[in-house]
Amino acid sequence: MTDQVLIVTGGSRGIGASVCRKASVFGHTVIVNYAGNKTAADAVVADIEAAGGKAVAVQADVSREADILALFNAADELGQLTGLVNNAGVVDFSQRVDEMTAERLTRMFSINVVGSFLCAREAIKRMSTRHGGSGGGIVNLGSAGSKLGSPSQYVDYASSKGAIDTMTVGLALEVADEGIRVNAVRPGIIDTELHASGGLPDRVAQLQSKLPMKRAGSADEVAEAIIWLLSESSSYTTGAILDVSGGRSILP
Repeated sequence: MTDQVLIVTGGSRGIGASVCRKASVFGHTVIVNYAGNKTAADAVVADIEAAGGKAVAVQADVSREADILALFNAADELGQLTGLVNNAGVVDFSQRVDEMTAERLTRMFSINVVGSFLCAREAIKRMSTRHGGSGGGIVNLGSAGSKLGSPSQYVDYASSKGAIDTMTVGLALEVADEGIRVNAVRPGIIDTELHASGGLPDRVAQLQSKLPMKRAGSADEVAEAIIWLLSESSSYTTGAILDVSGGRSILP
């Protein structure tokens, strides 16, 4: 894979950072998107450049349409967009639904769902053969929570990821004959800082003994699946939702 421009939203940390580093090895020029942590994004860019790759850090809050437009305009300056990884997402502190505020729900769905839709919209405008593009791939980040529901913790987060599942299938069919493949990866318990941001820094340690493989997954393991879905090795795969959950999403 050469001369390809890839946008990874939320690319400064966790799974997104791992995708950025791995994608650069395969010739992608990577747009490392970040919302606020410039230091972390710059560190990912430095790692990529040290390994001989090309990357640029671009600040954009995907809950804001103006920021999304600026993000994609920045990518246009580097070449033809050929890939998007809709990775940016948030959780919140554990709550029951009867405790949730409108503000919490609006933030959750603005970032996790609306942001992913708007990023996909801009990617399609650039990659679709209908719009004069040469094709490409979109990979959305789902969650095993969309199947498990996350009761008494994150029903809102799980629901937002359920929307991503549906978006993936519908959008894949919508652009299947326009040179764009749309797939999703649905991680289970992955050892990243996302748990701490939701107020449960010890969640991995607390749950791993209950997981089928008795361990959490790593950001790199999820990134490998995403890179495959972006590559020509998966050229006949679209509308797929690939579980990278160590079996957790198929528990009864």
